[in-house]
Amino acid sequence: MGEVNAPKPSAKPFWERPLDQLSRDEWEALCDGCGQCCLHKVEDEDTGEIYHTNVACKLLNLKTAQCSDYSNRRKFVPDCMKLTPETAGSLAWLPPSCAYRLRADGDPLPEWHYLVSGDRDAVHRAGMSVAGKVISETVAGPLENHIVWPYGDDGDFDDSDDDDDDDEGDAPWAVQPPGRKD
Repeated sequence: MGEVNAPKPSAKPFWERPLDQLSRDEWEALCDGCGQCCLHKVEDEDTGEIYHTNVACKLLNLKTAQCSDYSNRRKFVPDCMKLTPETAGSLAWLPPSCAYRLRADGDPLPEWHYLVSGDRDAVHRAGMSVAGKVISETVAGPLENHIVWPYGDDGDFDDSDDDDDDDEGDAPWAVQPPGRKD
């Protein structure tokens, strides 16, 4: 009789491995395509505080939240940030939902992430995408006029205790700018 080989335990999906163990293709695949990192930020020169805006990079397709020239983006936008496994956990301006930030902190991907859900459009249905919700820097004017609070009224990204019953996630950048009351 031959030996019976027990099945090998399945390997973890690549997105559950530490960032420094990912191939270049796996690293690129972590992006959920929300476009939030492509929004301009304004830094207070005195305090260093970062303010988020609803103004997108000129290369961002406003309907799809995808870069229109990703492979050449740094040629046209020299200050476009290149995320690395070393920087992903230290950039405070990355949204709390960012897969790079989540994985750098050892947290799992959200259920709407396409690697988990199998659906590239889940990010849009969950309300986490900037598609259709922002304006281009080519028409925005002064960034200071477009400052928004990015992660909800209280700054807490987790809206699991919300009482609303809508199926859409709350667009984090769609809340009122600081100081505006409706």
